[in-house]
Amino acid sequence: MSLTIQQLIEFYQLLPHPEGGYYKETYRSSESIPSDCLSERFNGKRNCSTAIYFLLAENSFSAFHRIQSDECWHFYAGDAVDIHVLHINGNYELIKLGSNIEMGEQFQAIVPAGAWFASKTNGQFSFVGCTVSPGFDFADFELAKASELAEQFPDQLALIQHFCRT
Repeated sequence: MSLTIQQLIEFYQLLPHPEGGYYKETYRSSESIPSDCLSERFNGKRNCSTAIYFLLAENSFSAFHRIQSDECWHFYAGDAVDIHVLHINGNYELIKLGSNIEMGEQFQAIVPAGAWFASKTNGQFSFVGCTVSPGFDFADFELAKASELAEQFPDQLALIQHFCRT
């Protein structure tokens, strides 16, 4: 039996994500890190770790955004996904997350804290997971504005225009 997008949404009770795609939080550690033990980029305590399922369907994308923690992506099912990363130092990186190692895909990859990133499936859908540490908090989430991002990364203008909603 092959999975469908609708089966995944219904079975895992996925919800629309503000950046695009669908998600479901599957884990939030019961322990937290006090704010005085975190770097200044955090404005309060954070759970030690969080995890989500994330689904991207064809004809949609996850818009450029950034968070204040490292994010580990895990590939589960469907088609490979391209993750476009604009690093703090100005470098661009394309991560291919998937199961075809002969095509340079990897099952797991890290997007470092503070990097802007966007993603898109290479087929009908990509079903992945994301683990964040310190744990994800929407206070740490920022959607990119194309005009501001283009000023920081002028060499990536076409990519920015394609993967920004504002």
